[in-house]
Amino acid sequence: MSIYIEKETEKEFDFNYKETIEMVVFEALDYIECPYEVELCVTITDNEEIHKINKEHRGIDRPTDVLSFPMIEYDVPGDFGILDNEVEEYFNPETGELLLGDIVISIDKVYSQAEEYGHSRRRELAFLVAHSMLHLFGFDHEEEEERKEMESMQKEILDSVGILRD
Repeated sequence: MSIYIEKETEKEFDFNYKETIEMVVFEALDYIECPYEVELCVTITDNEEIHKINKEHRGIDRPTDVLSFPMIEYDVPGDFGILDNEVEEYFNPETGELLLGDIVISIDKVYSQAEEYGHSRRRELAFLVAHSMLHLFGFDHEEEEERKEMESMQKEILDSVGILRD
């Protein structure tokens, strides 16, 4: 399992953010019953940088809290059956790990949204990681039913690791 965590900002967390990210990633993988060892990159940046990325990749000219860049196009969200033939493009040829994708999180949004929603920064970071992991598994929230399903799954993942709303 390879989880690469990069922080591209001077702003700091007041908790072990790497441990929190890894804990939520592992729980999300277990929750979705991912049958593979995975490779994943998580980048912590600021509003300015995520704004640029959001504009470039989504055409949205503002900062956002989290961006997910999945490497897999699922037929059915969370169904790894598409990989039964071990499609080479989805695996790192050196390690054999499934290339799950990339997550980019704005530390500025973690701070502001934690305050806005009245919970800890750790809880906000964990929520954004859980949310993004579900996107990397092919889930979305465009429709009301999808939104409810994602919210339920996020809550179950966070409850499993004991990161509750304050």
